[in-house]
Amino acid sequence: MSTFDYIISRLDGIYPPEEARELAFWVLEETTGLSRAAISARKDTQNISNIEIILSRLRKKEPIQYIFGHTLWFGLDLLVTKDTLIPRPETAELVELVLNTMPKNESFSVLDIGTGSGAIALALKSRRPDWQVTGLDISSAALAVAEQNARRNNLDISFLQADIFPLNVQPSTFNLITSNPPYICESEKSSMESNVLDYEPSSALFVPDDDPLRFYRRIASFKAQYLFFEINSRFGAEVAQLMRDYGYSGVQIHNDIYGKQRMVSGRIES
Repeated sequence: MSTFDYIISRLDGIYPPEEARELAFWVLEETTGLSRAAISARKDTQNISNIEIILSRLRKKEPIQYIFGHTLWFGLDLLVTKDTLIPRPETAELVELVLNTMPKNESFSVLDIGTGSGAIALALKSRRPDWQVTGLDISSAALAVAEQNARRNNLDISFLQADIFPLNVQPSTFNLITSNPPYICESEKSSMESNVLDYEPSSALFVPDDDPLRFYRRIASFKAQYLFFEINSRFGAEVAQLMRDYGYSGVQIHNDIYGKQRMVSGRIES
């Protein structure tokens, strides 16, 4: 049995077949340095010294991004730790929305609130190098990862540690704000997978059921000229109305590739 087939057999019954196959490729790409095409072409057994440790962690549903400590996302190689969320495809859609909406020939001062690993901030800077981009987070541990990611990807952005509620940063100096804040209600935990609940930082995920829009309300109150949110699909209409209440116009709810309401954008006319 090849190592590829062995990995799949050890993950059988824990992951769906296609996901197990994807994980097998990922493990071999990381541990052997071979390309996916080369892995597919080889039928022999690869001698991987720590394969059982890797498989044991995968069998416990630990995200593979945490096992290897990094992930490829939006053309960037990003370090991730248990102090940061793993950047997701939906968040890449938020970045694309910003890039497709904003004029290409203008420079903007951008604040990404709740930056975590720095994914959104770094992705925007990678495509709009003339933008002045700052990532803000309450977590010093997350910001340490974000700073490493900026150096890792040779991108020059700034980082600030702050709590947005007693905010010691003046948001009016930024004319574009992006945010993927905590938005999952505590009551939704029962329907979530263990790979998220057991490993990703809860402070970056969950909000109380009695105030699920607390971050959106606070960020909207900064009244940036342009505002882009990633949202809980349950609250698209509520976030859109909240933005209108704070004076935003042209407010739009945007669906993700799965047809779920996932982003809201708007602007304040100067």
